[in-house]
This record gives sequence, C-alpha cells and structure tokens, in this order.
Amino acid sequence: MNKKTIKDVDVNGKRALVRVDFNVPMENGEVTDDRRIRAALPTIQYLLDHGAAVILMSHLGRPKDAPDPKYQLDAAGVRLSELLGRPVTKLNDTIGPEVKSAVMAMKPGDVILLENTRFYKQEKKNDPGFSEQLAELGEVYVNDAFGSAHRAHASTAGVTDTLRPAVAGFLLEKEIEYLGGALSNPGHPFIAIMGGAKISDKISVIENLLSKVDGLLIGGGMANTFFVAQGHSVGKSLVEEEAIDTAKKLLAEYGDKLILPVDCTIAPEFKADAEAKVVPVDEVPDGWMILDIGPASIAHFANRLNGAKTVVWNGPMGVFEFPRFAEGTFAIAKVLAELDGATTIIGGGDSAAAVEQSGLAEKMSHISTGGGASLEFLEGKVLPGVAALDDK
Repeated sequence: MNKKTIKDVDVNGKRALVRVDFNVPMENGEVTDDRRIRAALPTIQYLLDHGAAVILMSHLGRPKDAPDPKYQLDAAGVRLSELLGRPVTKLNDTIGPEVKSAVMAMKPGDVILLENTRFYKQEKKNDPGFSEQLAELGEVYVNDAFGSAHRAHASTAGVTDTLRPAVAGFLLEKEIEYLGGALSNPGHPFIAIMGGAKISDKISVIENLLSKVDGLLIGGGMANTFFVAQGHSVGKSLVEEEAIDTAKKLLAEYGDKLILPVDCTIAPEFKADAEAKVVPVDEVPDGWMILDIGPASIAHFANRLNGAKTVVWNGPMGVFEFPRFAEGTFAIAKVLAELDGATTIIGGGDSAAAVEQSGLAEKMSHISTGGGASLEFLEGKVLPGVAALDDK
C-alpha cells in the first residue's frame, strides 16, 4: 500500500469530500443489508474525531443517467445517522448552488450526504466540468469506495485532478493490504478457489493466479466447461462453448495445479425444489444439469485446503440461492472458517453473500466489499480509483 491515507494528512477544520460505497440492497425504501455502510464507519468516525466536516458521495444502483426516486440515497442517510448516532443531512442534489451553499456553511462534526452521483451522466463519463464541481466542495479528498475503485468515474478519479490532497480511507487501505498481500507475499501453501457461472469472466484472474498459487480449486458453473474440455458429457448443464479451448489449454499447461470436482449434484431442471441426485462427473445423464459440487468433491477440496496458509475465494460452488444446491458452497465456507492460522480472503459479490448467509463471516480474515474491483485487482490490473491517490 504505497498510497497516503487519512492518517497522513491534517483534516482538522477541513471539509473532507469522501467517496463511499453505499450501493446497498433496498426494499420498500429501506436498507436491507447495511454491511457496506458499516464498512465506511471507521473512516467517517476518524474524520469527525479529528475535527473535519464530512461530505459523502456515492452511487446506488444503475439509474439511467437521470434522477430516479427508486435510487435516491435517503434511506442510506437514515441508516448512517442511526449507526453514527448523530444527524446526517441528506441533500437532494449532487452539485449546484444549493449544494455549495449548504456545504460552505458546514462546521466541524457536520455530516452531509450528497444525492446519487449517477443521476448525472457526467459521472460515468468522468467529465472534467462535473469533476471540478465536486472538487470545489472539499479541501481534502478521501476515497473509501473499494467497490468502485476499478471505475475511472468523476467521483473516483476525475475529482483528484483539481482536489489534493487525495488519500485512501481505512476500508480502501485494508482491501489493498489484504488482496495485495495475497498476490505479492502470500503464506504458502497458497490456494485459490474460483466458482461462479462463467469462466470467461475470470480467465485473466485464473491465469494470473495460476502463476502464483500452489493449487486452484474450480467449482460452480465454470467447472462444466473444464469437464467438456476433458471429454465428459455434462447433459444440459451451462457450458461456454467459446471457452472450451481455453480450458483445454489451461489443463495442458497447469494440470497439476488445477483441482476439479470429482462428483456433482445434478437435477433435471433449474428449480429450487427439483429432484436431486449425486453422480461422478463423468456420469451426468442427458437431460440433467450440474447444480452443485458433490460430497466427494467437498472432501477432495477440504483435503487440498488442509494446511493452507493463504486462501482467496471468489464465486460460489453451485446455485447457492437454492438451499438444496448450496451445500457445496456452505461446506467450503466451513472448511475455511476452521483453517488454523490461515489468511482467508473472500472476494466480494456472491461469495461474500454466501459467507454471510452461512453465518461464518466473523471467522474469515477479510471479506472484500468489491466484487468487480477485487477480481480486477487479482487479475493484476491497476485500479483507477487507487492510482489517482497521492503516493506516500
């Protein structure tokens, strides 16, 4: 982590413009999972304790470049106020004269939450004019939104063209230290676990990790493409035809490191209450589909994970939204939770959700708040939102 953090700058009496990630699930105008809001609390609290006025900006969902009541940040502001135990003023715009006058009237200890940055199409375009209007609101810029750090948007990158110092918050720092440490200085054995539906989304990550890990366990829908590459029939399972050659190449080159399931739980249809049975991976009947890894695969994977010192996991082992086909994913979570002296890092997205649902989140070393960002980081890419910050 060669970037400055909030501890490296004096924020006393300053307006801190902070990019947070309040892109949280909502239902009926209420926040249903406040994990990302809670993750931002240490940074916000530190700034307040050190005499700053705090202006927060975030996106929520995917509005069509215009204001949409469904994606307003009011509920996030209410939840933040409850968690902080102090008032949070939610403004109804992101830039403009009213925003500016409210911000200029702030005193140390005040907290303002701006409206959804994506209500302006200039946000995703990283428009200089829009970036400048955001920059005018603060005297220090803090990025604590790891989940958006892989996007070169106005609020994550462009704003730093005119607003310095630009530093990392505690969450961003923690994400980079865990993920970066796994890539640059892992304890061995170093095992990666890749799951999820598609191999194409993760080919670059798999290739980057294969040069570093001692073993890579493959589960989820992406394993099917490897089975086909090995010459097995997978019935009507999801297969990426265009990725079969890549799977063959990876098996030829890294066959000793790639660990595939040996059995699977199959069903005749993609339904939560579908009939299910376990078969070896080379005995999937026509008309059936693979929806989870089987008990022998769980034991096989657990055996490979035994004694691991660093584990990075991204993507579920099966269709974990259906309880019947979540056994593989939850079993792997349990194995990781019981590893002695290991650093266990969960990539964001579905694997983070699965670990939360399994009730084992507290047992993991680090659960990333960014699915796409953690994947790009593990791929070895430079994240624009991190690159834009001041070097130490």
